[in-house]
Amino acid sequence: MTPRPDPKKAAEEQSAAKKAKKAAAKKATAAKKTTTAKKAATAKKTAEKAAAKKTPTAPARKKQVPAQRRTETPAPPAAPVPAVSPALSAADRERLLAGTHHDPHAVLGAHPLPGGATAVRVFRPYALAVTVVAGEARAELRDDGDGFFSGLLPLPEVPEYRLLVTYEDAVHETEDAYRFLPTLGDLDLHLIGEGRHEQLWQALGAHPMTWQGVTGTRFAVWAPNARGVRVAGGFTFWDGTGHPMRSLGSSGVWELFLPGVGEGELYKFEITRPDGSRTLRADPLARRTQVPPETSSVVTASHHEWGDAQWLARRTATPAHEAPFSVYEVHLPSWRPGRTYRELAEELPAYVKDLGFTHVELMPVAEHPFGGSWGYQVTGFYAPTARLGGPDDFKYLVDRLHQAGIGVLMDWVPAHFPRDDWALAEFDGRPLYEHADPLRAAHPDWGTLEFDYGRREVRNFLVANAVYWCEEFHIDGLRVDAVASMLYLDYSREPGQWTPNEHGGRENLDAVAFLQEMNATVYRRCPGVVTIAEESTAWDGVTRATHHKGPSGFGGLGFGLKWNMGWMHDSLQYMSHDPIHRKYHHHEMTFSMVYAYSENYVLPISHDEVVHGKRSLVSKMPGDWWQQRANHRAYLGFMWAHPGKQLLFMGQEFAQGAEWSEASGPDWWLLDPGYGAQPDHRGVLDLVRDLNAGYRDAPALWRRDTDPGGFEWVVGDAAEDNVFAFLRRDTDGTPLLSVSNFSPVVRPDYRLGVPDDVPAWTEVLNTDAARYGGSGVAQPGPVKPEPQGRHGRPASVRLTLPPLATVWLRPA
Repeated sequence: MTPRPDPKKAAEEQSAAKKAKKAAAKKATAAKKTTTAKKAATAKKTAEKAAAKKTPTAPARKKQVPAQRRTETPAPPAAPVPAVSPALSAADRERLLAGTHHDPHAVLGAHPLPGGATAVRVFRPYALAVTVVAGEARAELRDDGDGFFSGLLPLPEVPEYRLLVTYEDAVHETEDAYRFLPTLGDLDLHLIGEGRHEQLWQALGAHPMTWQGVTGTRFAVWAPNARGVRVAGGFTFWDGTGHPMRSLGSSGVWELFLPGVGEGELYKFEITRPDGSRTLRADPLARRTQVPPETSSVVTASHHEWGDAQWLARRTATPAHEAPFSVYEVHLPSWRPGRTYRELAEELPAYVKDLGFTHVELMPVAEHPFGGSWGYQVTGFYAPTARLGGPDDFKYLVDRLHQAGIGVLMDWVPAHFPRDDWALAEFDGRPLYEHADPLRAAHPDWGTLEFDYGRREVRNFLVANAVYWCEEFHIDGLRVDAVASMLYLDYSREPGQWTPNEHGGRENLDAVAFLQEMNATVYRRCPGVVTIAEESTAWDGVTRATHHKGPSGFGGLGFGLKWNMGWMHDSLQYMSHDPIHRKYHHHEMTFSMVYAYSENYVLPISHDEVVHGKRSLVSKMPGDWWQQRANHRAYLGFMWAHPGKQLLFMGQEFAQGAEWSEASGPDWWLLDPGYGAQPDHRGVLDLVRDLNAGYRDAPALWRRDTDPGGFEWVVGDAAEDNVFAFLRRDTDGTPLLSVSNFSPVVRPDYRLGVPDDVPAWTEVLNTDAARYGGSGVAQPGPVKPEPQGRHGRPASVRLTLPPLATVWLRPA
């Protein structure tokens, strides 16, 4: 490395040294001809070698010698500057100004030229002047107009440098964004191109990072149809002109590392469409957003430290369909209106744990612009809604639920997305996330757009999103919304509005392949996680393994559980009838057992059943207020004993009479001790707590949920009596007897056939108990079988059946 000359001596010998901007202005002409740019102490090793080659007498060195130890020797003559103009060509200028340049890094920044000089080109709209700073050396660039600046450095290789940018009211020292190598490697781009990047959120989006020793943020977005993409944000005063991104080959990905940009900055992507028009779009992989109705993306990084290691290790012990699984469904913004994620973390875990539910299911948490959609029209698939706090705040809530022993399920919406012009619709000027065929793209029911499941990058976007929530937020299960609308090409479409698949059928083969891939990927990557389908048809094999083909010829979809919409519809229809008419609808309560083992089922009483004129659960029941509550309690007792898992929407656990409203949430005042009818609602709440406790303590109710051997009808045809009785059995044969009397009369000495190997039965739950608000009719003590056959069994018991009630009995 050539010893650094004394600055004063070099100035005398060359008559063109510049130590300050004022001196440079006075001697600009001489400076362009004779200026020797001094190397910084941190100059690149390659630049040092080049300098050593030009001065053979100077020994090569591996490290920069401190200034105080250097020998003061005269500087060698400056390298001759080639007689070329460093200014951009007219074509490059035009493309940069128009936002259509695919490779701004190729023309901006510093680039070595033939002949031993380096050209520096800077695009800084609204700047008055730009100076290159390399160590102690400075070189003011020429103003080429329209925000372009250029100049030549008499250096054969590019040094490390910074820019001093002068504006009308300030001078900013900054790194040059166009001196950095791409932040995405070949493997990332290959996986994105193949549609197999299972951690896509780590490659695309905005990521604070240190790159080539400089802190900043990497921006990357998939926009294959764009003519150009620029970053705009608060740090650019929402003018993306000076921040064009580069296209990374055929991947369709655009990338830019912006030094000095950090957490909390707002940003969007300014996309030049194929027709030359521009659109400003939120980041599809933004991990944080502004609070709606604002729509910008926010640069973020996680700092949460998890404390749920024990929970994660324990959840893999037993498959969901063989474990107790009772779910409390929650709409977070309205459960306790006005609470943040962290405030909810102080209340929700305690409430759910007290009631004994094993899981909560959160209605969609991903960002959505319209609160009235309840989260089912998503614009920010990778961002928890900012209405309640930031991503780390949501992680804190999940963490606290896990530490309380409660699993967290989340509604996930890959079926469609809204048409907002700042989000995914025609993202880069053409159909991208939606199907190119308008008939396939438009969702007929909700005015939204359906995803193009046949496009590998779109499928990757969704599969990685499912993995993202499970890996980054420790979500224990995904309940996939509106699966039926994905599976059928003719869903809600009239003849002529849909095109058959390649086999002439109505099945959406692309959606089938997507769901299979999503389930297989989630189960492979996230042990202990369960996926649940909201599928309202009789599609064959929703919860069958993907590699097992069924009668239809399709492999299973690979879900762990499926909502039993048929049971929900039929049973609620039965309960809505006056008891005197129920004998004509008895089959509505028994038909579910015809198909109960065709899938792994969840029995849902969800938000959809207690809103928009459907009335709350207790209000669906016939009779006066006492009878309504009795029906409500009896129904819950029947539901908890029926094969399948249970799901109950918030407010129904204490018999709220009004429909749910996202604006006000549950009527918590019904539990206020000062309210006269508070005991009526408190009694139902106490029943739900005892149902969950009795359910957990009786493996017969959950261990063989998917095994037909775990269920036996005792009497399923007592239509005249409105009585249903059945046995549930554990793997060792231990039984539980459930009897429901859905008539408003007491039935004394009601004889039921039972196994003869149980010496006595004891009542462990009675929904008519006085403390629940019932009439208090109960069994006086243990009930012993009598050697009198009944219902095809050698022994029988005589029970007193309370009115409008369900009782559970176990071996004494």
